[in-house]
Amino acid sequence: MRVIKICRVACFSLLALSVTAPAQVLSPQEIRDPEMQALQQKYLPELKAFTQAMSSHRFPYHFYFSRTLDLAEKEQQSSDQRSVQFDRFEGKVVLKITGNYFASYSTNLMSPGDRARQTFQDVMLPLLQAAVPALANADEIESFALEISHHVRKPILGVSSEGVENVVLIVPKVSAERVAQATSAATQEVALGDAEAFLNAVPISLWLHQEPVMAKGNEMPVVKAVSPGLAPGLLKGVSSFPYSAKAAVVPPVVEPAKSTSDPGIRDTSPDALKDIQKLYQTSLDRMVQEINPQAHFVRYAPPAFIPFHKGIYLQLSTTTTLAGVGGGSQYKLAALAFDQHIAHLIRPALSYLKEDSGDFDGIDFSTSVRLDADTAGEGGSVAVEFIFPLKLLRAYEQFDCTGQQLIDGSFVLINGERVSLNLQAAEAGS
Repeated sequence: MRVIKICRVACFSLLALSVTAPAQVLSPQEIRDPEMQALQQKYLPELKAFTQAMSSHRFPYHFYFSRTLDLAEKEQQSSDQRSVQFDRFEGKVVLKITGNYFASYSTNLMSPGDRARQTFQDVMLPLLQAAVPALANADEIESFALEISHHVRKPILGVSSEGVENVVLIVPKVSAERVAQATSAATQEVALGDAEAFLNAVPISLWLHQEPVMAKGNEMPVVKAVSPGLAPGLLKGVSSFPYSAKAAVVPPVVEPAKSTSDPGIRDTSPDALKDIQKLYQTSLDRMVQEINPQAHFVRYAPPAFIPFHKGIYLQLSTTTTLAGVGGGSQYKLAALAFDQHIAHLIRPALSYLKEDSGDFDGIDFSTSVRLDADTAGEGGSVAVEFIFPLKLLRAYEQFDCTGQQLIDGSFVLINGERVSLNLQAAEAGS
């Protein structure tokens, strides 16, 4: 009986593993091209090692290898995820990797270039950094071909509508090796010089700090011809059907303001932080004294300028006490903390800061969210940081954006982990 029980546990564990880690490499038998089939068989262990390494990688939002692009996440979870294979592109042997990235970008807050660059940084770069060393001995590979689909939101007749965009990157093997080994955005840009990039089949230059450039001499999108060996999804146009409103929200690329000494870099050194602290100290002291009754500043953590995301942010540490809330998820507590406390501090705090300030990049409202002692139930305290770019804060101050739009374009950390936060859904408990 003991042996039978152990076997059952082992079988259950194997079944659970097969469900949570589906096969992501196409079997050689499914490839019709004899040469590509032979390569798939020859390097099958290396391909599996690559996908296994990626299964433990933590993407900012859910990513799936997929043979079919533009799927809703529920469909994706039950769909074929075997997408890594050898193929041909324009007569060259490529390792083709396709997948769906369930991040949703706002067209109001992120340009097409920002969206393509964000997907490159979040998904394509980690894929290359894992695939290149795994296939280092595959001399037959001439290029790596990646196609990643992400979500995009835009208003149509006043109603938010969600669709998809496809980012395609064709990187020669030598360039891919340089990209994988690059230690800075500048060296990545140089390595990508020989790569071809497309956004919805429109050729773009994937410079990491620059708007995409459409093909010269073409006002209409240029669709690149696809070799017969590639899957039908590669380089296709935009899908028109809507997606689930539960898709994740990715904040835009927040470019820190430029310093006067170096036009491309914000100085975040300790001396620079001391200088800006000294410049604003009088205003900050007055802020603490005058709005503390509603702000509940932490006494031992006075307002201070800190480095974050290559910029400088003013950190305001507060305590939020929620009355009449019988516990709930950390997302619910964070959403209530914003609506009931932080949102009411934004305009008063901004009144103490220079309106046209280019000295720093935003405000980090850091709060410890606690439940009233009489109503605390299953929930406990959580640490939440709302890190808002100054430009969006000024828009919120002038009633040019909603609280949700402010959050969508910012960073939200719960207990140190970056999350997306839908205020209405979180407060409703969904």
